[in-house]
Amino acid sequence: GANIHELARLDPDTAVGFITRLHDLCEAARDFPAPTIARLAGWCMGGGMELAAACDLRFGASDSHFSMPEVRIGIPSVIHANILARLIGEGNTRWLLLTGAPIDAQRALAWGYLNEVAAPDALDDAISRTLAEILACGPAAVRAQKALLRTWEAPHIERGLKESIAVFGQSYRTDAP
Repeated sequence: GANIHELARLDPDTAVGFITRLHDLCEAARDFPAPTIARLAGWCMGGGMELAAACDLRFGASDSHFSMPEVRIGIPSVIHANILARLIGEGNTRWLLLTGAPIDAQRALAWGYLNEVAAPDALDDAISRTLAEILACGPAAVRAQKALLRTWEAPHIERGLKESIAVFGQSYRTDAP
């Protein structure tokens, strides 16, 4: 996730620049023509959780934890938090974004955020097995399938991403707790 000390130094203008760069990074993962895989060990928070959500597949170590703690420091979760509802459902997304509380790997798996959970020393093997499955497929077909998956996304995701950037900047215009 983002460095909370860096977030504390932002103002409305620098906040928009900061969140736009994070948006662009997440979009690069979503738009990359080949499948993207997030390897998640340890804590995955805020922007890191959004970047992982932007990937096609997510593998977590059994001792990993996940949270969207932005509300706990006085700002909303924005940009790719928008796609969490597609992964974990509307109710789970609301819980995660409104509480800022962490969940463990087993809950992240049960909610659908993670595709697989493995012991920390077996995480790379789990990823390698899935990668071998992907590599056994036709490369052009995999690229076409990824492009179709992106095309099938609802248009409100794009609108939400754009609106999120503005809201993030506005959250720095007030001193309200």
